[in-house]
Amino acid sequence: MNHFVLWVFAVGPALLAEALLARYEVLAYGAGWRAPVTDLPAGVPYARGAAPDSPPDAYLVYLDGIGKRRVRDSRDGGQLVKALIAGAPELRVLGQVQPYSPLADPLAERPVWAWLRRRIALLLFLHNVIQIFVAADRRYRPLYNRAVGSQIATQLRLAGYLPDSGVQVVLLSYSGGAQVATGAVAELHAQLRCPLLLITLGGFHNGANDLAGAEHLHRLTSASDRIERLGTWIFPQRWRVFRFSGWNRADRTGKITVHRLDPATHVGPRSYISPSAQAPDGRTHLVRTVDTVIALVRAHRGAKAARDDRLP
Repeated sequence: MNHFVLWVFAVGPALLAEALLARYEVLAYGAGWRAPVTDLPAGVPYARGAAPDSPPDAYLVYLDGIGKRRVRDSRDGGQLVKALIAGAPELRVLGQVQPYSPLADPLAERPVWAWLRRRIALLLFLHNVIQIFVAADRRYRPLYNRAVGSQIATQLRLAGYLPDSGVQVVLLSYSGGAQVATGAVAELHAQLRCPLLLITLGGFHNGANDLAGAEHLHRLTSASDRIERLGTWIFPQRWRVFRFSGWNRADRTGKITVHRLDPATHVGPRSYISPSAQAPDGRTHLVRTVDTVIALVRAHRGAKAARDDRLP
């Protein structure tokens, strides 16, 4: 009991401070107090996969879940990115975007958070959880969307993307990364004028963002994913009664397709990206997820090429 009380007194003030300061980054971005970080650490490429000397079939930006706290991939996200590169060498893949930092400032590399990580590692995850709700808050959402959308656009340019080139951009998001991905649509469309495909994996988002600038959204989900289902319950814009939310408008126009990855869970040993859990068809959950993502990207590109061929 004494240990619990000490933990509360130690964590409580830090958590309260985080709740109060979570808005700082987006406000600092809006006021121009700090410039977003654009450079990557030495040895970290702007993209991996297809060679930069010729246009790839598509650029894929992976927006990780709340475990993302540095430029390099998280453990699970790294497995997914590596498998995507191995399975689809025609893609240029970016995994360095910081979904939970409007200033693109990696959390784990900030001195105060490095100190906290050694003592109260849970706060690193709580920081990113709180940032999801800041991104979903109607008061801060426009600024947050513009900040992270601009961050993604900058990283794509540095990776070789040319605006108006017509090369497909895919936003693959896991968990809370879906809040950022759906919010980045308008800014990416404005800055790069790129054909944009969204794929959410266990997406946790509020459904308020306008998806008009996206060509399609594929929702990868599972009946065993309680966290994704929680998002559909707690955010009213995901309820069907809110017909004019961004999510429901896109759904009515046929822009959203649902794909079941049962019995995968959101996290844990049976998660969507587990390299050991087996799906009913014998593939591991990781292999099935990667196969599904690659098939969707290739099918979308093939369908688009066929439509373009039919144009006079």
